[in-house]
Amino acid sequence: MTREAGRRGGVNSDSQALLLAAGLADLAVSTVGSALGTMRGLLRRSDATELAGEAERELVARGRLVLDRYAGVPPAHLEILAQRALARKAAGGA
Repeated sequence: MTREAGRRGGVNSDSQALLLAAGLADLAVSTVGSALGTMRGLLRRSDATELAGEAERELVARGRLVLDRYAGVPPAHLEILAQRALARKAAGGA
């Protein structure tokens, strides 16, 4: 039973870990190779300077969006309710 629990489809856990690591390494190498090919193609373009400037502006805009989304602390709900109650009281309302 213990021997069967350690096996998965005829491959023991050590072999499976090795196969998983090898698969991840192959994926990383192919991804890096593809990215380098893309970069070579971009560097051969005549408008590489304009393209780099546009990419920089886009990254800055994306950075602003991320900071606005996560850095801005929303006002406290109870504080808003208290301010509304004070405004109603000052206006002579209920």
